[in-house]
Amino acid sequence: MRFGLNRVGSLNMKSVGVIGVLLLVLGLLAFVVPVPHSENHGVKIGDAKIGVQTEHSEKLPPAVGIVLLVGGIVALAVGAGKT
Repeated sequence: MRFGLNRVGSLNMKSVGVIGVLLLVLGLLAFVVPVPHSENHGVKIGDAKIGVQTEHSEKLPPAVGIVLLVGGIVALAVGAGKT
């Protein structure tokens, strides 16, 4: 049982199915899990430096989750259709 590329360089169907499941999971997580961001704001005057670090979390745009979900569904359909 091989996983990955076959002799002609195309993905085998099990690999496409695994990629489809991975894309589905990532698509679902994009709607739920926030991505943390941090920014540094500061002013340097001579040798003195005054700075503030802000941190906040934002969810990815819904379009990203939708694209990942659709890609996962397509990959699963292609993987299941060729077996």
